[in-house]
Amino acid sequence: MSQFWKPGTERPRSSLVDDEEGGVLFYSTPPPSSSYGYANLEKQRQRLPVFKYRTAILYLVEYHSTVIIVGETGSGKTTQIPQYLKEAGWAEGGRLIACTQPRRLAVQSVASRVAEEMGVKIGEEVGYTIRFEDKTVQGVTKIKFLTDGVLLREMMDDPLLTKYSVIMVDEAHERSISTDMLLGLLKKIQRRRPELRLIISSATIEAESMSNFFRTRKKNGHATDDNGLKMEPSILSVEGKGYPVEIHYVQEPVSDYLQSAVDTVLLIHEKEAVGDVLVFLTGQEEIDAAVQILVEKASDKTSHFSGLLVLPLYSGLSRSDQDLIFSQTPKGKRKVVISTNIAETSLTLEGVVFVVDSGFSKQRFYNPISDIENLVVAPISKASAKQRAGRAGRVRSGKCFRLYTEDYFVKEMPAEGIPEMQRSNLVSSVIQLKALGIDNILGFDWLASPPPESMIRALEVLYSLGILDEDAKLTTPSGFQVAEIPLDPMVSKMIIAADTLGCSEEILTIAAVLSVQSIWVSVRGKHKGLDEVKLRFAAAEGDHVTHLNVYKGFLQSGKSSQWCYKNYINYHAMKKVVDTREQLCRLVRRLGIVLKSCQGDTQTIRKAILAGFFSHASQLEEYSQNGMYKTVRNSQEVYIHPSSVLFRVNPKWVVYHSLVSTDKHYMHNVIAIDPSWLIEAAPHFYQLKRPNPAIF
Repeated sequence: MSQFWKPGTERPRSSLVDDEEGGVLFYSTPPPSSSYGYANLEKQRQRLPVFKYRTAILYLVEYHSTVIIVGETGSGKTTQIPQYLKEAGWAEGGRLIACTQPRRLAVQSVASRVAEEMGVKIGEEVGYTIRFEDKTVQGVTKIKFLTDGVLLREMMDDPLLTKYSVIMVDEAHERSISTDMLLGLLKKIQRRRPELRLIISSATIEAESMSNFFRTRKKNGHATDDNGLKMEPSILSVEGKGYPVEIHYVQEPVSDYLQSAVDTVLLIHEKEAVGDVLVFLTGQEEIDAAVQILVEKASDKTSHFSGLLVLPLYSGLSRSDQDLIFSQTPKGKRKVVISTNIAETSLTLEGVVFVVDSGFSKQRFYNPISDIENLVVAPISKASAKQRAGRAGRVRSGKCFRLYTEDYFVKEMPAEGIPEMQRSNLVSSVIQLKALGIDNILGFDWLASPPPESMIRALEVLYSLGILDEDAKLTTPSGFQVAEIPLDPMVSKMIIAADTLGCSEEILTIAAVLSVQSIWVSVRGKHKGLDEVKLRFAAAEGDHVTHLNVYKGFLQSGKSSQWCYKNYINYHAMKKVVDTREQLCRLVRRLGIVLKSCQGDTQTIRKAILAGFFSHASQLEEYSQNGMYKTVRNSQEVYIHPSSVLFRVNPKWVVYHSLVSTDKHYMHNVIAIDPSWLIEAAPHFYQLKRPNPAIF
């Protein structure tokens, strides 16, 4: 078990963590004694630190085109500012107030909270929109919460976002790709629509750079427009309500942070006073593993660990599981929430007094040369570590247990994280900008410039798919159709090809399955059972056709959760697949695509997949003993992932959906193909050499 210490015994017993970044405030349900109702909620609202800034915020929004709000954790800015704007009349005359979030879970949760505070039904006066889910009513909704990505897509129909009077970009410091693109586009829109007000919620360290980015004139006093509106951004700092947080480090580096995190939770439960625990791990698989270990401990009624209520928190969580996390901890219990970095800034959990910080998070890193996007468990930055520690000081003095040494924190931990724009595949970003009429992408006003190699690679991919022409403009009609579909352009191209080949019914199902993380339940120690069940659905052609078999079985079972449980299939994922497929059907009909079935002709289905993924072809090495393939495009050594139905089957030629790097480069979602189809699908990309096709 890890030994913790407080560095420097001469220091006072607690030190205040300066938590610079903003979060979303949630209250747990009040105890039964309190009169829960509108008056009570109103009192809670007035107790929030942001309340005393209400007049100042409304004044700045009235007279400045851009207001940057530095909102510390727990200030209540996300839930309150949209309400202040509505109360001040910014939603009158059919106008809308928008508030964007980087994550879908935060969008749903904040919208629910604001609707509750306003005493309205979610989806009416207060609504939200995330990809494939729209809970708003035209002409009724006044405050709309949405992801940055959804607002970007709305620009395709309404480039100047004319229905919005104020747009609040929350958690801008997270620097997701969509946030960076959105800020650049909003800056352009403001030049054409000076009456549009922007509120950017950011961390202190980012506020000055955000201000410089939105400053339209040199520093020669406050420039104003004809209506007296100040074009110079204004910065307002809103305090939080933090308590001192005691920081503890491990004496020696830990070899297994998952086990160490579990041990630390048990130690806290044994030695510390009441208060909930928030544990930061890196991803769903790790979280599920930790939850399982702790639940087994807690299920022993004779042990003192029976008081633990263990809950996971990650973005794919169902609404009922979300509600459990935000509800009040039952008397005599200690809630332990095991989370990804989603609880770092996007969500705030009341009742947390102890934080266990593994020091890691999962991040995407894209290599444009090898075209591999790695999901890497990487060390967090000092800014993130401060954020995590600050979660412990929400309701009273708290403690943060860091599973790394103080020496590492001081000397080696990076100060800031790398913006997502500089470490991601930019194919989807480029097509979105092209669809919005931004032709000179390299000259676009970026908050942080993307790497030129990633930009060139994205343009190459889009050109090879026939989405961009030789002048790097969207092709008609396929380029514009692909841009309309909110999926990876390769998947969108596959859908359009299915229209010509007459298998759109099947391909839309495949596209819907590919849009969820996994339809299979990963159960520790039960791989044999899962593998046996997979064989019931397995298709010799590969994973995509197997997905069709699972979907068919789910529908035949009457969408039964019991059927899913028996077959190791994730019920919530399947429900999401059904919803997504319905949305896609509506969208493609609007694009003029006719829904047709090929009646089980798997060759046609595979040819449609190939139309989008021909550049992902791989050939089995002739004398390979270990199932090694080489990609046709750049001779990269790759292997079929063990979760694939083609693992150990090793067909001579395959096409994969994505490459993920762990100990090897693994191909995920693989189908077997005939190599002659490659020349048929992409004659501009392949030529026939003897004995095999190869790239020009």
